[in-house]
Amino acid sequence: MPIHEQSLPYIRSISPYQPGKPITQLARDLGLAVEKIVKLASNENPLGMSPKARAAVVEAIAGLSRYPDDFALKQALAERTGLGRERIVLGNGSNDVLDLVARVFLAPGRSAIFAQYAFAVYPLATISAGAEPIAVAASNYGHDLDAMHSAIRPDTRLIWIANPNNPTGTFLPYARLKAFLQAVPAEVVVVLDEAYNEYLSPADRVDTSAWLGEHANLVITRTFSKIYGMAGLRIGYALGSAEIADLMNRVRQPFNCNNLALAAAQAALDDHEFVARSYTLNRAGMEQLVAGLKRLACRHIPSHGNFVSFCAANAAAVNQKLLQNGVIVRPIAAYGMTDWLRVTIGTESENSRFLDALERSL
Repeated sequence: MPIHEQSLPYIRSISPYQPGKPITQLARDLGLAVEKIVKLASNENPLGMSPKARAAVVEAIAGLSRYPDDFALKQALAERTGLGRERIVLGNGSNDVLDLVARVFLAPGRSAIFAQYAFAVYPLATISAGAEPIAVAASNYGHDLDAMHSAIRPDTRLIWIANPNNPTGTFLPYARLKAFLQAVPAEVVVVLDEAYNEYLSPADRVDTSAWLGEHANLVITRTFSKIYGMAGLRIGYALGSAEIADLMNRVRQPFNCNNLALAAAQAALDDHEFVARSYTLNRAGMEQLVAGLKRLACRHIPSHGNFVSFCAANAAAVNQKLLQNGVIVRPIAAYGMTDWLRVTIGTESENSRFLDALERSL
């Protein structure tokens, strides 16, 4: 028997996560100049990294010979959320803490629930822990909470919810989400993934960390990759009960967050001007892209994130033409949305470049 067949069958069944195409790869593939390529595929902040975070990275370089100390960032997050440090778990991006939750609560003979068209990491983390993934049919491309509740089985130990959702951008009003939490059995952990929380309008936003006091089975995950512009540094965090955080820390790799990421994240938390500027740019860019998509008669899903998913006949061919024009967007056929593409909101000029290329590609 070949050695690879000695691995666990459910590991062999996993389809690896496919990231957005890097700029350098497209340059190699098509012989394009790097500076002529616009990447709007991975929901990155077009403004780059917070200036305060950038300055903190430069200062932290001097300490790279030392192992990381995450006390300061945990303290800053504790002050921001009103929670104790013992209830905060840091990760190498929020994907890392999602995987930690799965490793703590999932195993063969258990199941986890997520919505159709939800983030690809949920089934990946579920299957890698040996558990059974249960995909619940979406409602208008978003979470059908009633159906998800009905899907709970005696062996269900985890429910994944992204709010706003990626890749569709749909949003669950907090009153509905709160009612769902109250109805979920206490032995089932609900993971609320808030990677795009800062892009919500102030009228829509609720500080869900306040719910942790009454819902011991709730885990909230957030990231510095999106509005803070730190995708390349890989740092995120989870909020939960002290007991769940303790379990996650037992399976967490030592020093899973590097010195540069820790310093940058702590500084970024205080860069309110940068966050406000990023939010304003995103709102304007959303209006620009939606108006352009309507002009081109491309149906889109109303989004509450920093991206828009839109329908295009023969999306694979349209995507290839966009690539030839030096514009990278994200095909989402792997989500079962074969006629759809997702575009990240960029700067005004990047958005215009995309819309011009899309018009030529349709």
